[in-house]
Parts: sequence; C-alpha cells; structure tokens
Amino acid sequence: MQKSECPGGLQLRNRVTGNYLQRTSSSTPVKQRTAIQQSKSSSSIGSPESAKKLHPRPSDKLNPKTINPFGEQTRAPSAFSAIYSKGGIPCRLVHGSVKHRLHWDCPPENLPFDPLLITLAEGLRETKHPYTFVSKEGFRELLLVKGAPEKAIPLLPRLIPVLKAALVHSDDEVFERGLCALVQLSVIVGPSLNDHLKHLLTSGSLIIIKSKIPTYCSICS
Repeated sequence: MQKSECPGGLQLRNRVTGNYLQRTSSSTPVKQRTAIQQSKSSSSIGSPESAKKLHPRPSDKLNPKTINPFGEQTRAPSAFSAIYSKGGIPCRLVHGSVKHRLHWDCPPENLPFDPLLITLAEGLRETKHPYTFVSKEGFRELLLVKGAPEKAIPLLPRLIPVLKAALVHSDDEVFERGLCALVQLSVIVGPSLNDHLKHLLTSGSLIIIKSKIPTYCSICS
C-alpha cells in the first residue's frame, strides 16, 4: 500500500524538479556555445595567419608587393651589359690562374674611340662581373694605344658627364673606377681637360668627391 504524499511535499518536489530541468535546459546552449568558441579559438590559433600574428617575423614588416627578392633576375639589363652580350665590345675576358686579362678581337690601336671609349666609360658604373673588369681594363688599355690623345680629346665633352656619374655614384667601387679613369684620362689629354673641369666639379659633385678622395688618394698611383 503506497503512502499518499501531502500536497505541500508534492509541490516542493515539483518545484525542485522544475528548477533542475530549467537549469539543465538553460545550461545546454551555454555549453554548446562554449564548445563552439573553444573550437574556433583552437582552430584560429593553429592557423598560419594566427601564427604570424602571435610570432611576427622581421620580414613581415617589408611589403612583398614592392620588394621582390628575385628582382635582379627580372630587371632589364644595363646598356653596357646589353652591348657586351651582343658582341658590341671588341674584347673578351680571359680568366687566368693568377690574374685576368682582356683579349681584343683586333689590335686596340686600330679601333675607333667613338663610341667605344664612351661605352667603356659608361661601363664603369657596372657592379657585376665581368662588366666591372672589362670596362675598367678596356678603358685603360684603349688610352695606352698610339695616337690616343688625338682620338680622346674630341670626346671630352661627352666623356666628362659619364665620368661624373661614376664619381658621384653611391657604390664606393664605382667611385674608385671612375677616379682611376679620370686620372688616366688626364695623363693622356693633359691641359685639354682643364676647360671641362667646371662641368665635372660642380658644387654637388665636389662635396661627394671631397668626402671620398682621402680614402682613394693613392689608389691609382
């Protein structure tokens, strides 16, 4: 025989049961939302983009749209390198065991200075091998041929701006080659160079040249 439960006890049991069911039903969406948030956070932490944000690399400060690590391969060739590659310079580099030398396709004294001497002077601004050696040594050897003064003096108005560009170049090795070429040219043409110094030693270029001269004052001697 079952005992009848008093109305007060029945109401209390219903109230407790209802509260429990309400808490259970209300906590279920919370647990679901918490689980979803944890899943999103774990997936975002594991993603490469979040890893970059948590641990940024120094290279991330650079703009990949404007900086191309392979730019030198796609850059258009310089005028001198293009002429050299097409055989426009009648000499080639010969690699020796001790030192390099130039091999001329024909005797240099038989070559016209115009435009070869100017082209070699333009090559002084190159920064890649073998163009650096070919331009420097070719300029020097061409000025040593018989009759060089008579051939070089008429070209001074066109040579000076090219040598000036080498002297004000930011690369120290380019400046060195330009300075040596100017010294070699002054020895060959003598006082004829004086009339062109005002174009070479302008205020801006003079400041740059003076700042570098002490380092290279004896380099061409």
